Order: sequence, then structure tokens, then C-alpha cells
Amino acid sequence: MIRSILLSTILMTSGTIFSQNLKTVSYQDGSQKLNGLVTSNAGKKLPGVLILPAWKGIDDEAKTAAAELEKQGYIAFVADIYGEGNIPTDAESAGKTAGYYKKNYEAYQKRISLALEQLKKSGAISNKIAVIGYCFGGTGALETVRGNLPVVGAVSIHGGIGKDQTRKNNPISTKILVENPAEDKGVTPEDYNNLIKEMNEGKADWQIITYANAKHTFTDPKSPDYNEVMSKRAWNHTLMFLKEILK
Repeated sequence: MIRSILLSTILMTSGTIFSQNLKTVSYQDGSQKLNGLVTSNAGKKLPGVLILPAWKGIDDEAKTAAAELEKQGYIAFVADIYGEGNIPTDAESAGKTAGYYKKNYEAYQKRISLALEQLKKSGAISNKIAVIGYCFGGTGALETVRGNLPVVGAVSIHGGIGKDQTRKNNPISTKILVENPAEDKGVTPEDYNNLIKEMNEGKADWQIITYANAKHTFTDPKSPDYNEVMSKRAWNHTLMFLKEILK
């Protein structure tokens, strides 16, 4: 127990430290200013990973992931989906704002596409780019696939996996890894089965890993759902997947 608390404290502190090595990159969606973050190895020719943050916008978990990915030899770019002046301040506003993009998925896909362009401008090799996302960002990782955006792999980490069933299932060329907490109350058996159907009909290269004793935000040290063991396993699975498709 003490070890778990200490590790959580270290990870939470490291997010602040790592963020000092991330550079703000401002870009536009029409008149809306967006402020993403890029790792300090920007400018080199390296594989790239786009990080889609959770429903409250860019947070320590996304920043820590970026720093860790830089250590692994990737340029990482943390996307700003909401834009300057629109960052949620509480769970209610986060739910409302994230809900807008889930419903208006084409607007979400556009913001992801703009972030991917910034990642390429930062030096990422265009045919060696993947996307990972947490929570709302995990939904975004799947929307990246559904929008046929130019990535070779997508990782959805405790993401919302449901899709409006009036939307057509299309061919999928992107490799997919879904990291699903077994006790995520936001994922219904219907959502789960429909995602498998969608990936199978798209003839995708896919895998779903389900983590026992894990609730929704099991990878976030600041969350009461945090599960140290399963979080570490999920990150190792993410790194293994990225190494396979990008290196």
C-alpha cells in the first residue's frame, strides 16, 4: 500500500517536471486558436505519436505519456481538441464539451487531423505515425480510424468505444489496440460487441486487452480508479504495439 502511494506521488510530480520539457505549439482551426504540446526532440526525423487527452483537456497523464514516449525515441504531440478559452473547469463542463465532439464526430476528426499535421511539421516521419488516447481521447483514437486519417496504428485506453449504429462500418487499414478496463461502467456489452463487429467487417488487424479489477480511469495516478499493476501492464502493451508498427 505504501509503495503504491509513493509511486502515485512520484508519477503525479513527474507530470509537472516533464511538462517543463514540452514546448507549446499554437495552431488554428479557422478562427479558433489551439495550443498543443510537443516533445523536445521536435525537428528530428523520428516516428511520431499523437496523444489525445481525456475529457478535461491536456492533463498530467498526457504530458507524462509524451515524456515517456520521447525516451522511447518518438516525437510526441499532445493535441488540443477544445481550443483556447474552451478548456473545461469541472466534470459537468467536461462532459458537455466532450459530448459535443462525440456527437459531432466530424468536428472531432478535423481537430485530430490538424494535430496530426502539427506532428508532421515537428519532424515525425509521415508513414510512421500512431495515435493513442485516454478516456475521451480513447474515443478519438477510434474516430481517427473511422475517419481514415493517416496513421498506421491506434491505441484506445479506457476509451468510450460505442458508435452510433446508423453510421456505416467501413474498411479499416489501421492496426488497432483497445485497452479495456473490465469494470468500466461506461462500456456496455452491446458497445463491446458492436466494436468487434465493426473491426471484423472492416477486416482490421485488431486486439482488445481487458484488465481485471480495473475501473474506468485505471491508468491515471490522480484517479481513485488507479490500479498500479494494470496501469503498468497497459503501458507496456502500448509500447510493445508502438514498437511493432513504428520501429
